[in-house]
Amino acid sequence: MNPLLDRLQPYPFEKLRVLFADVTPNPAYKPISLGIGEPKHPTPKFIQQALSDNLNGLASYPSTIGAEPLRAAIAGWLERRYGLPPLDPATQILPVNGSREALFALAQTVVDPSQADALVMCPNPFYQIYEGAAYLSGAQPYFVNSDPARNFAPDYRSVPDDVWPRVKLLYLCSPGNPTGAVLSLEDWKELFALSDRHGFVIAADECYSEIYFKPEAPLGGLQAANILGRTSYPRLIAFSSLSKRSNVPGMRSGFVAGDAAILKKFLLYRTYHGGAMSPPVQAASVAAWNDETHVVENRAKYMAKFQQVTPVLQTVLDVALPDAGFYLWAKVDKLANISDTDFAKRLYAEYNVTVLPGSYLARDAHGSNPGRQRIRMALVAEVEECLEAAQRIAAFCRGL
Repeated sequence: MNPLLDRLQPYPFEKLRVLFADVTPNPAYKPISLGIGEPKHPTPKFIQQALSDNLNGLASYPSTIGAEPLRAAIAGWLERRYGLPPLDPATQILPVNGSREALFALAQTVVDPSQADALVMCPNPFYQIYEGAAYLSGAQPYFVNSDPARNFAPDYRSVPDDVWPRVKLLYLCSPGNPTGAVLSLEDWKELFALSDRHGFVIAADECYSEIYFKPEAPLGGLQAANILGRTSYPRLIAFSSLSKRSNVPGMRSGFVAGDAAILKKFLLYRTYHGGAMSPPVQAASVAAWNDETHVVENRAKYMAKFQQVTPVLQTVLDVALPDAGFYLWAKVDKLANISDTDFAKRLYAEYNVTVLPGSYLARDAHGSNPGRQRIRMALVAEVEECLEAAQRIAAFCRGL
């Protein structure tokens, strides 16, 4: 067996299952889960129809590079959304089966396994796929802690100078999971300068980009590069997905876009890896990327939900409306000295509400765990259920 597999930690939800193993939740309350970031809004009917209308595509093997109409639809969406000059769908776009598998696979393409001291830089807290990708590529993860004083953006200026030359791949998530932080143009400018100096690839995970609460949409990596005159997107790969944008997590449809030279190698890897998208899913994806009305409606539902839920929780927790995304990242020791794991366990036992301990989403790094004494709440259900969960959490906190 591959010994690198032994480095992988249990996934956060497995840790949560163990935490709750000896707990019987209060039967007076129906269960409400704010634990898993799985969209619960209905899938738009027109996407379902496009999928069913193209089931004859199941009779054909799909190509790894994807059909031209899909790549053109993705390029068109990127150009409209981020104000980009025309992209080349043949070389700068690659459909993928959801951003998760592509985020993992990119490390296997980018990292040289013969380099014993290679690093893959990750935000902390983070999406655990980044860490697993680092280990399975033969590299070590290097965690950069989020800074509450910087709206929870990673503090890259804290990284020692002797670390940067070893970095081969840098994962970032903007809008962030779980913090909702969005990188500024100045943040991007600093990262691009570091990438130019040290030659590492930037993997920009942007799957939450279409759920936001301010008038202006979150800045994307390709958009920042274009503004700064980096129109060939050197060493930059952006990842996006329909899962959150269009409420189709089960469809597994996303894309990568950016540096054509890297995507050429990534396509070669994926041809062997078997990462081709089903033709019916491609057709449904074309329909989804070409429509913005359902995205605006979806965003409005999240905005209404957060506007009702956040004030209820602010009476008892240290929490604020994020820049974007569908998570609330709350500090739990406002009313009592309680750990994030004890908070989650007692809340589940007493009020049958599931939240995710923040320490499960982070690692001890540089003397601290930036997730400790925080919880992540995924406001993915309909507004009534989320509001009831918030009221139960408020009652629980007042009883501490």
